[in-house]
Amino acid sequence: MTYQSFHPSPLPPVPPIAFTPELVTKLIDTNKKLATLNGLSVRIPNMNLFVSMYVRKEALLSSQIEGTQCTLDDILDPLIEENTNLNVSDVVNYIKATEFALKRLHSFPLCNRLIKETHAVLMQGVRGQEKSPGEFRYSQNWIGGQGSTIKNARYIPPNPEDMQNAMSDLEQYINSDDALVPLIQAALIHYQFETTHPFLDGNGRVGRLLITLFLMEKGILSSPVLYISYFLKINRIEYYDRMTQIRKTGDYEQWILFFLQALSDSSDDAIQTIDKLTDLHIKNISLFDDLSKRQKTNVLKVFHYLETNPIIDIQKTAAALDLSYNTVAKIVALLTEKNILQQTDKSGKAKIYSYTEYLDILRKDT
Repeated sequence: MTYQSFHPSPLPPVPPIAFTPELVTKLIDTNKKLATLNGLSVRIPNMNLFVSMYVRKEALLSSQIEGTQCTLDDILDPLIEENTNLNVSDVVNYIKATEFALKRLHSFPLCNRLIKETHAVLMQGVRGQEKSPGEFRYSQNWIGGQGSTIKNARYIPPNPEDMQNAMSDLEQYINSDDALVPLIQAALIHYQFETTHPFLDGNGRVGRLLITLFLMEKGILSSPVLYISYFLKINRIEYYDRMTQIRKTGDYEQWILFFLQALSDSSDDAIQTIDKLTDLHIKNISLFDDLSKRQKTNVLKVFHYLETNPIIDIQKTAAALDLSYNTVAKIVALLTEKNILQQTDKSGKAKIYSYTEYLDILRKDT
């Protein structure tokens, strides 16, 4: 039963990162894109609405990397309480874990306690809940194809004792005054966390969330508008191969270049999405200019609700907004007439309506 587990070197790397011309150019470019994205995110009026939907999209893509079979429409279904689909529960839990971690970050440093608490939220009541949610593992794990054993595993993370030491070192590094720029630190932290693999399940999702949390703590982002799961999903094999390359040869630079490309592409995607959603918001708001002041107040209530719940039924919308069923029914009829809403489904007597243009923008890549 003997096996060899990996023993990671602590951060920062020795010898230090070599700042090649290629790396410096990529770093400058990525920093510019992130600054543009952050500036845009501060200015747009409905930022909270955008963030709440973008968190859902990231949750879906991050869970899809782990094999979850689910669509964006599934997790926005107004009948979610009656939906026992475990795939949907996985994604909903990721959303809850993200929101929990972001709130916790206001009063707590990015540390192992916060990481463990976030993991507990992620794993509550879903597949993997028997695998010590909120606790670092006390047994050996390994990575390989389905049915693989520790004997033929592709990668064996640090044994429990080495893992505890590695996570303690990582916590110190996250909160250190390393002179490296935050984007490179983020690359190193993500690699180190995934290499250490401190949980029995959920390491990938927590590790990807850690990127956003770190960039926010460092002030690079003021809200969680950047997610790299789509890039990592379509480049999954290269993603794993590049981390393996560090373990084999200590070549951190090739990984950092890949990571910066992920941030760069993801920034472009977020900027385009914000632009499209903002244009759509302005276009549709202008359609209410001919309404009376009183009518417009309730219509805007429902419209803003749509931007966080783009798939609705009348009864639940009325209850959520404390409006009468008839009032909401009339507003839904008006929004349908103006081609903002479309009836897309029926569940019993309840008709389901979708904000289709909005969903089409968010569905991209999912």
